[in-house]
Amino acid sequence: MAAKKQEKKVFNWEGKDRSGKTVKGETSALSSALVKTQLRTQGINPTKVVQQRKSLLAGKGSSIKPMDIAIFTRQLATMMKAGVPLVQAFDIVAEGLANESMKELVQKIKVEVEGGSSFAYAIRQHPLYFDDLFCNLVDSGEQSGALETMLDRIATYKEKTEALKSKLKKAMNYPIAVIVISVVVTSILLIKVVPQFEEVFAGFGAELPAFTKMVVNLSEFVQEWWFIILLGIIAAGFSFSQTLKRSEKARHQMDRLLLKAPIVGGIIYQSAVARFSRTLSTTFAAGVPLVEALTSVAGAAGNVVFMEAINTIKEDVSSGTQLNYSMKQTGLFPPMCLQMVSIGEESGALDEMLDKVATHYETEVDNAVDGLTSLMEPIIMSVLGVLVGGLIIAMYLPIFQLGKAVM
Repeated sequence: MAAKKQEKKVFNWEGKDRSGKTVKGETSALSSALVKTQLRTQGINPTKVVQQRKSLLAGKGSSIKPMDIAIFTRQLATMMKAGVPLVQAFDIVAEGLANESMKELVQKIKVEVEGGSSFAYAIRQHPLYFDDLFCNLVDSGEQSGALETMLDRIATYKEKTEALKSKLKKAMNYPIAVIVISVVVTSILLIKVVPQFEEVFAGFGAELPAFTKMVVNLSEFVQEWWFIILLGIIAAGFSFSQTLKRSEKARHQMDRLLLKAPIVGGIIYQSAVARFSRTLSTTFAAGVPLVEALTSVAGAAGNVVFMEAINTIKEDVSSGTQLNYSMKQTGLFPPMCLQMVSIGEESGALDEMLDKVATHYETEVDNAVDGLTSLMEPIIMSVLGVLVGGLIIAMYLPIFQLGKAVM
């Protein structure tokens, strides 16, 4: 059986240099003995070497978000373009970070690089924050000696991708907001307002209209079972989220349903085309072979329908089929995208054409989300108006009938 690979640990150390001056630092190594050996080769006599414990700040700091990684990449690219050495750039970037968790992550990467590891190896130790695409591009940049240029491309890619995700979330949040607001307003009216009218109706001694009866019965049901209903909604939401997390089949089915959803489905489709174009443009421009680039693109597709189509395209391209023809066979990509890819293949500027396609569809998503925002505002008002107005009418119908009877 193969021996388990030993992981490096971070050690804080203190010692004296050749001039007798006390120096401190941290180093990544397999053991404290190796740290001491490494320090002695540097002319430092170690007096204390202690393994670094997990920082309590990591638990108190904010979680690391993809946008934090994008900002870190952009700052690192800027530092390196200015001629700042990589290790020193880590220190400068870390000092300017407000997120303690992100600052600790940068310091861990710095320790790995200081210990002799490559930047690509260092970030591969943190797969939760740096995906295979990011690591492969950094590795490609280091191998070609153009790391600062590659970091700039990665930063642009991450910024554009996160901006697209943000717009997509915004589009998805509006329908959810309509439903939540409607449920909350209706519940308040049924639990707090309708019972007040019910007490008044009790003294009428006359039969209530059918619409009013329905609302009163619904109010009584909600008052009696509101806690069970609330628990049921929470349980259903939790079960749904857990099903999506644990079941690949459920996630795939949801991806297919979202693409067919009215209004929102079009935005999701355009964002998937934009993500495909942006990822393929970035990887291909970095010198990654097309077939290998398509593997990364499939992993970053974000939708199973597109992932399956891209995997089919990869198989076709690896057997000698042109990219634009294979994309056309899937029946998934829009004509504009196909034409631009065809021009890019013929002119030898595929990455540039894909970049233009990505920019176009990112703009389309932006416009669609803005349009959805403008559309949803009157829809929200209309839904609330119907709910509130309907309940008010139901409550006042008996009063109107009583007025007619008196007249």
